[in-house]
Formats: sequence, C-alpha cells, structure tokens
Amino acid sequence: MEMSVKELANLVGISVRTLHHYDEINLLNPSKISEAGYRLYSEANLDRLQQILFFKELDFPLKKIKQILDNPSFNKQEALQLHKKMLMDKRNHIDQMIQTINQTTKHFKGEINMTNEEKFKGFDFNKNEYEQEAREKWGGKTVDKANEKLSNMPKQERFEKENEMNNIFRSLASVNNEEKSPASEETQQLIQDWYDFLNDNINYEYSLEVFKGLGELYIADERFTKNINQFGEGLAQYMHEAINIYVENHL
Repeated sequence: MEMSVKELANLVGISVRTLHHYDEINLLNPSKISEAGYRLYSEANLDRLQQILFFKELDFPLKKIKQILDNPSFNKQEALQLHKKMLMDKRNHIDQMIQTINQTTKHFKGEINMTNEEKFKGFDFNKNEYEQEAREKWGGKTVDKANEKLSNMPKQERFEKENEMNNIFRSLASVNNEEKSPASEETQQLIQDWYDFLNDNINYEYSLEVFKGLGELYIADERFTKNINQFGEGLAQYMHEAINIYVENHL
C-alpha cells in the first residue's frame, strides 16, 4: 500500500517539509509520482526512512547517511545490529550522565561529597562509538599501523613517499573528474598502483580483504573522506567503488 507524503509524515512524526527536503537531496525519493503530481511512498521507502532516522539518532549528517545507504555493500540486517549496539551504548552513556546530575544535586545540598573526577563522570567529547565500530570492522587498526610507519620514516624518505602517494590520488581524481567508470582499465591500473604502494612501502601486508576494508573506511570515517576529497570532490566514494571492483576481480 502506498502512502502520500502527508500520511507518511503523520505516521512517522516528522514534517512534510522534511520529506520534501529528503526528496530534493535524493536521500529519500518517493516510489512514484501520481498523475496529479503527488508523492507516493512504498514499503521500501518506509524501510529506508527507518534507516535514515536511526543514523540521524546517532548524529550522522544527511550527506553521510546518503553515502552509506547508497553503498552497494550496505547490509540492512548488519546495520540494524550496529544501530542496536550504538543506541544501547548511548543509553548507558545517558544513564551515567543522569546519575552524575543526581549525585551533583546531592553534593550541592551537602548530602554527599563528590571528588573532582566524579563531577565529570560520563563526559566524553572525543568518542564516536559508531566510527570506532566501523574502524574495528573494516581494518582501522591496520590503517593506524600504516600511518605510524610513515610518520617514523626519515624526513626526506617520508616526503618522497607522500609525494608518490599524492600523485596516485591526483591521478585518480583526474579520471573521476573525467567521469570514467571505477571499473575502467585506467582506473583499475591506478588502484593497482595504490595497492602496490601500500604493500611495497608501508612494511605491512595488505591482503585483498584488508585492502577492501581500507576502501570501506574511505566512506565510513569522515576523516578519511575529508582528506581524500581534498584531491577532488567525490574521490573517496569513487575509490571505494574502484577498490571493491579490484578486489572482486582478484579474489
């Protein structure tokens, strides 16, 4: 059964304007437009909207949500389990904050004495639980080891390696700007160059599985996405797709 935009808005508890915005940015497009010009939403649209709202609850920006949901390797069941884990962690965090508030209230009333450490129990401004889960799942520790190896190189050697690495990224940005397919021969050769660079220079064995995990991080970790996209808009997503194709062709 299809629903109008107003019916969907009433069901979910969000505004019609929000659904219109989701349509405009291609985050949630209706399944069809009626002859009268009305947006109509299907069951599949509802399932996607549920995923969108789960990600929003975990403070993901809309642009990032779209990238994740449009990823061919996105798995709904897997995502639901991650949502559950992250929301449970968030609930535990909120419970801790409430406990700290209650303890502080008692402290102000003179009923108890709090240590300075206890006053700030539950605060954590540097933690992104979902990102940590992604890094553990998709090889973040391997990436961190590689970064450490580069940082410990002599200055001149590190400069040469970084320049070589940047040239590969610039070349990939160029083929992306030319709108060449991630599966094109030229793009796949550059991905081969990148894979060889990692294995030859980082002093850590990048298996195909780890290499694919690295490609996942390009879109799952905002720091990777931001750094890579400095070479060209959309490069992180492009490399992610190209790496997936490379790995599939070499398994």
